[in-house]
Amino acid sequence: MPMKLKDPTLLRQQAYIAGVWVNADDGTTVAVTNPANGQQIGTVPMCGTEETVRAIAAAQVAQRAWAKVPAKERSAILRRLNDLMLANVDDLALIMTTEQGKPMAESRGEIAYAASFIEWFAEEARRVYGDTIPAPQADRRILALKQPVGVTAAITPWNFPTAMLTRKAGPALAAGCAMVVKPATQTPFSALAFAELADRAGVPKGLLSVLTGSASKIGGEMTRSPIVRKLTFTGSTEVGRTLMKQSADTIKKLSLELGGNAPFIVFDDADVDAAVEGAMVSKYRNTGQTCVCANRIYVQRGVLEAFTQKLVAKVNALKVGDGTEAGVTQGPLIDGKAVEKIEEHVADALAKGGKVLAGGKRHALGGLFYEPTVIGGATADMLFAREETFGPLAPIFAFDTEAEAIAAANDTEFGLAAYFYSRDIGRIMRVAEALESGIVGVNTGLVSTAEAPFGGVKQSGLGREGSKYGLDDFLEVKYVCLAGLDR
Repeated sequence: MPMKLKDPTLLRQQAYIAGVWVNADDGTTVAVTNPANGQQIGTVPMCGTEETVRAIAAAQVAQRAWAKVPAKERSAILRRLNDLMLANVDDLALIMTTEQGKPMAESRGEIAYAASFIEWFAEEARRVYGDTIPAPQADRRILALKQPVGVTAAITPWNFPTAMLTRKAGPALAAGCAMVVKPATQTPFSALAFAELADRAGVPKGLLSVLTGSASKIGGEMTRSPIVRKLTFTGSTEVGRTLMKQSADTIKKLSLELGGNAPFIVFDDADVDAAVEGAMVSKYRNTGQTCVCANRIYVQRGVLEAFTQKLVAKVNALKVGDGTEAGVTQGPLIDGKAVEKIEEHVADALAKGGKVLAGGKRHALGGLFYEPTVIGGATADMLFAREETFGPLAPIFAFDTEAEAIAAANDTEFGLAAYFYSRDIGRIMRVAEALESGIVGVNTGLVSTAEAPFGGVKQSGLGREGSKYGLDDFLEVKYVCLAGLDR
């Protein structure tokens, strides 16, 4: 059944290159399916190297002109784009739910969240400040100017197909850069709809291109091209390593938002009800398919039973189904591999003494649906203690001391997000500073906002997105020395 959009022209099935909607040079396409029912939504072009070369060349021309546009004018165009996104929220959400699977309420929330980055960076575009630095000689003045990096490339994931794009395109365009985008093959229509709205908002042709198709060919040209001065990527740590290696020859600036293995700690002085609510929003949002979702839940023994009982009750009340249906709170997983990984983690936990407290198997709906799951008796030797599950599985680990919880939380190669609940101000400061994560949520399970810097440490990535720091990642600092000013 086709999507019933208020504006059918938002569903684009061509790539957007140099301001023109085009097919792949050889005419090949790739099908996009709905994960809730397996039905084909449509097709997109299977672009490759040559199309990417043209997009990059067009971006280079457009960027040189865009960098000269006053910040106030760049800001106005981005504001129009923000307004268009919010005016079309229902259609954009329906496109997202149909290709990605998340419930409509979450998709609407993502569009608003995605638009907030465009709005934020529209405002920040006018605040790219430099410095005047006191010189050591009387005849000199030292200036530090901030200028756009130039042509940038973005590779975006399927779990937040619009927000992860605006978090990159917003600062790039605000700073005066151009961007060539490769969206995930599973969810290309959200990115193409964004390109359509960007065109309507007045983003100059060539400044933003969206290529669908071969990840290896498009990504290979992005990393190989000397014209591309910065690459920004959200995805797995494994792919991030590959992109770093491929970008080494041209010494690109990199922003990498990679895998996570977020600990969620509940101390015995916590508000247990609030902790349960935080765990639910952190763990089961987007069916557990977020890079910052709680992957390991550590509960101090004094509140273990109370927390577990309340969490299981909440999990059992979740409604699984097609995201377009009313009341659904858990959609399908993105593909068969995602389901198999959860099954592997559950089987491993049971073999090592864990107990299923809720869910634990494929849902009766079949397909890519899996029951929201809670595992009790989790231990450090289980797979989910080391690997990111990326699905609706919440393992509960018991602990006794603060030091024990911190050590367990930090015992991972990842360091993207961490959460903990406590009402002791001393403990809050100690634990927040001790956790090896780029993001720490204290008494909350939902931390993402355009105003705050988002990014990880260790093998969870490089750079920050959002906030004033997110704009800096698309700027270069130029030192200008003025001499001979005494005559």
